[in-house]
Amino acid sequence: MVEQSNINADSSAVQAHLTILQGIIQRMAENSRSCKVWCITIVSAVLVLVARTEGPEYALAALLPTVLFLILDTYYLALERAFRESYSVFVRRLHAGELKSADLYDVAPTGSVPRHFRASLKSFSIWPFYPTLAILIIGLFVWWLTAG
Repeated sequence: MVEQSNINADSSAVQAHLTILQGIIQRMAENSRSCKVWCITIVSAVLVLVARTEGPEYALAALLPTVLFLILDTYYLALERAFRESYSVFVRRLHAGELKSADLYDVAPTGSVPRHFRASLKSFSIWPFYPTLAILIIGLFVWWLTAG
């Protein structure tokens, strides 16, 4: 027989734990958004400098921040997914009466972050953005080479 937990869903400790998890999830989503903003800013700056110096061979340098931000953005998305899973497991255990008081102090992502990373690489928020940006950079590079 499973021992029922006496932790109340309305307790301030449970609410604080859920608030902490929600805050972490929100920060990971904001970090992911910031990656896209910074990527566009840096790539645009590199391409403006390339256009001003009329050195199209340097246009491919804009691929470096694109790849780095792709990795960082995917990592933030993977962490966000892992913490959402942690939130869901916590709530499921709370409603099933399986929650222990020690669980209230465990704020960690659930599951394997590398597994979430691989799944995040296939995410709709990653693939339309970064490959399109890389294709545009390569397209501009080819255009500058053939136009000059």
